[in-house]
Amino acid sequence: MSVAALVERARELDRMDQRLRQTLPAPLRDQVRFADVRNGRVVFLASSSAWASKLRLAQAQILSAARTLGVRAESVTVKVAPLPSVPPEPAERKPLSPAAARHLQAAAKSLTDPELRALFLELASFAESSSPRGR
Repeated sequence: MSVAALVERARELDRMDQRLRQTLPAPLRDQVRFADVRNGRVVFLASSSAWASKLRLAQAQILSAARTLGVRAESVTVKVAPLPSVPPEPAERKPLSPAAARHLQAAAKSLTDPELRALFLELASFAESSSPRGR
């Protein structure tokens, strides 16, 4: 399978996750994730066995929503697995290098769209103003 096909499959699964979880009540939707459709089964991950049980009770609702999305499934399988946590703070970003800023400025000069040119110049303004540190 090509990388492009894998990316498209991941996007498709993400869209289905969002659509299927939207049909669930708020506390439940935050504790489960759609994983896949396999052999006529809609597969979900739940953060605990208690949430897995609650999700199993919503099987008819999930299957109905899946069918409206064109998924042919007869049952719901729930696996208990820790859900990936979201880091509390984003990782520190590296500053834009002066060389990257120069490239953005050069690209901006070649653009005819004033809005796009302004965006490129704004990005270039985020460049590190001092000399590179310890490189």
